[in-house]
Amino acid sequence: MSLNPDKLARALARMAGGASLPLSNLVRLSGGANMESWSFDWGGAGYVLRRAPSAAMMEGRPFGHDVEAKLVRAAHAGGVLAPEIVGELDPEDDLGTGYVMKRVEAEVNPATILADPPASLIADLARELARIHAIAPRDDIALPHMDTKAALADLKSRFDSYGGDRPIIALALKWCEDHLPAPAAPSLVHGDLRMGNVMVGPEGLAAVLDWELAHWGDAHEDLAYGCMTVWRFGHIDKPAFGVADLETYFAAYEAESGRRVERDRFRFWLVYRTLWWALGCMQMGDIWRAGVDPSLERAVIGRRTSENELDLLLLLESDAPEAERARITMNAPTPARRQGEPSAVELLEALRAWIDSDVKARAEGRDKFMAAVAMNAIGMLIREQENPVAPHDKALADDLLAGRQSLATPGLLARLRTMALGKLANDVPKYAALAAAQKAWLVA
Repeated sequence: MSLNPDKLARALARMAGGASLPLSNLVRLSGGANMESWSFDWGGAGYVLRRAPSAAMMEGRPFGHDVEAKLVRAAHAGGVLAPEIVGELDPEDDLGTGYVMKRVEAEVNPATILADPPASLIADLARELARIHAIAPRDDIALPHMDTKAALADLKSRFDSYGGDRPIIALALKWCEDHLPAPAAPSLVHGDLRMGNVMVGPEGLAAVLDWELAHWGDAHEDLAYGCMTVWRFGHIDKPAFGVADLETYFAAYEAESGRRVERDRFRFWLVYRTLWWALGCMQMGDIWRAGVDPSLERAVIGRRTSENELDLLLLLESDAPEAERARITMNAPTPARRQGEPSAVELLEALRAWIDSDVKARAEGRDKFMAAVAMNAIGMLIREQENPVAPHDKALADDLLAGRQSLATPGLLARLRTMALGKLANDVPKYAALAAAQKAWLVA
């Protein structure tokens, strides 16, 4: 979606008490599947506008940008490396909802950060989490209070509304129901603190971004979320944010916070948030279908559920009997050799090659990013044509939810492994955990 620079300039002048200064270098930042972020220079300084371009984008959210801005200001005042907000959008600005903050000059790309992270990074992350969790519930910041049991029931209801037919998700729901922890003393939970939502400079952590999922709840949820496999961006051998081992991370947090990390509670939240993101990816399809966000990026994210299904199986398979873990997992068949007129697959390959050579090669900024998204989407279609995988089985999902089948059921784990490997190989073949799972599960 576009942003009118004249309207933005008027909004900035209002925020500055009438000062009219030159606006330049306005560009939308890459990514941002949920909210837009626009970088610009105004009056010789750098800023970022975080916004939802329409009220419809905020429907169903537990709080609006007014509350989010108040929270970020409170966190910044409390010593957290949160952005410094300079003003908020008003309805008369006709720009949607959001706020403007000072731009932080640091790296946000996870691949760049994790290629050579500063030595202090895991300690920095632990410190910021400890500072966030030290903020007690406040009446003047109207965030939701998370009841874990009710939240899990909501996930189950959402799963049913999406068809209730993905067995691995059903398995994870049942596991969470069986391992629900006792309520914890409420803390401020950032809700989305992970690589991709932090900025890092040569000296360490520079900023904690994207506070839209904040709530009062169990601090262990935050501790686990950044450790999900998907947020390690390929560095799966370093389970703490892709930066370090868990014990180093836990020790740093315990030293900063004075709180003990409960390992069983941490595992629950690691499974829960992986399950939550699996359903979040499925929800992206509904958002796209409804036209609330008709972008290709939104539709493609909807196919990332398979990443989380594989991760869930890797997290839970240790509960299966040894005999089940040792069963043979089947590999996908090799596609047949093509000949004669170009097939549907070959036409898709030609289209993907054209986007790569003629569109992506000439594009810049977000257009280049979206060309890559289009190529990924076409790749999914090609692989699905060549190796169809059916991840839907309502009867099995119902059995797992009811406890009639489990990882102790003979042959079930091997079947779920085959399903997860095939679906993810179609959707995201470069996902790092896929290669690790293939090495562990498949017969040479």
